Amino acid sequence: MAGLFLSAAVCWLRVEAQREDGVASMFLLSLRENLSLMAQGAGGNSLLQLLPIVAIMAIFYVLLILPAQRRQKKTQEMVNALKNGDKVITNGGLFGTIVGIEGDSIQLRIADQVKVKVLRSAVSGLQPDGKEES
Repeated sequence: MAGLFLSAAVCWLRVEAQREDGVASMFLLSLRENLSLMAQGAGGNSLLQLLPIVAIMAIFYVLLILPAQRRQKKTQEMVNALKNGDKVITNGGLFGTIVGIEGDSIQLRIADQVKVKVLRSAVSGLQPDGKEES
């Protein structure tokens, strides 16, 4: 698109340069020189054209991906450190106390004589210390 515009402008400048008016010819010739310099500089450094895209990608990485990775790592460390007697909350909203650990699943006591088997990955967090189980 820019090449088409540039060639059309150069053709128009040639026609105008052939006019007998000397002032208009000098102005248009300097315009032609400016256009040719702009055309040479436009394709010169494509690295500068990629700079905004790289900057946007870096901002997204710092603002979105990095915090998500940190949060996932923290949750994984918490799940790996679970032990009997820990009071936890599951993703489904169950409050319970861990009474047994079997590989990748745990047994939760959610009431007297009521135990539920859930995956370790279903644990969303530990219960706050000040909150009592009802």
